[in-house]
Amino acid sequence: MGEMPVVPDPVALPWWSALLLPVLLGLATWATLVGDAALAGGRAALAAPGREAARLLVGQRRRTVAGDGVLGRIGGAVLPIAALLAAAVLPLGERPVADLSVGVVWFNAMEVMAWAAVWMVGWGSNSALGLVGGYRFVAQGLAYELPHMFAIITAALGAESLRLTTIVEAQQDMWFVVIMPVAFVVYLMSAAAMAFWGPFDAPVGPDVAGGAAAELSGVDRLVFTGGRWLLLVVAAAMAVPLFLGGGAGPFLPAWAWVAVKTAAVLALLLWLRHRFPTVRMDRYVEFAWVVLIPLTIAQALAVALVVLGGA
Repeated sequence: MGEMPVVPDPVALPWWSALLLPVLLGLATWATLVGDAALAGGRAALAAPGREAARLLVGQRRRTVAGDGVLGRIGGAVLPIAALLAAAVLPLGERPVADLSVGVVWFNAMEVMAWAAVWMVGWGSNSALGLVGGYRFVAQGLAYELPHMFAIITAALGAESLRLTTIVEAQQDMWFVVIMPVAFVVYLMSAAAMAFWGPFDAPVGPDVAGGAAAELSGVDRLVFTGGRWLLLVVAAAMAVPLFLGGGAGPFLPAWAWVAVKTAAVLALLLWLRHRFPTVRMDRYVEFAWVVLIPLTIAQALAVALVVLGGA
């Protein structure tokens, strides 16, 4: 019998860090909203998120004829919950809240819940526009999910592990973004598409009066919109351990480098949002299946050959 592989001991943060995680994500989301308002040229950008949240909190909930309010509200609540659960495996410095041996799979499973959540919100409103928005997101998922999976699996393949802390350790000599540029770019695109944000906001586009969110108002819209931004922040932060060396860097502690790198990724995504129009769904699906999927498969095969060659 061959020698059994050595499984490292879990190096998760203390249990109370799980209580701190929503606070940190909330602050990061707030800062992202302020940055987005500033780029849009809005006045008093620092107060813009608070003003909008207060407006929605005191707003009245909208009820549609024969709508399934319970289904829609469950769908809206799933978005922030899925984002928080996905962030549990995110290293906040050197260690995550939960150092799962299948951290990459856990992250992907949590973000896939957004598919069902947005569709439930659109269906629950019993509105034609809401339903169109929900099905648009399902179609968008068919376009971005496969390239997204190949991108994150390529990083795991390079480290020969699905554990996020091991993937970070594998980048001590060179960040994966250097040897996996295609996977990195595709990951950023799919992160924006997963949060139906920026050029990929067709599921809530103005041409369908807000799509899946067309009939949301008051607290329901606040939870839905907050969950959407949380998803974007968590997906951007996950690019740091997957491709940017995690908390590695000179002079600053690991948690500070994670914050700096996450802020840089978010700044890039915010800038792109204000530079590119909404992509038509049919063209994005065609581009994903004809260009992105073959590119990410080729990138994964190249990394696999390098790993096998070094074994």
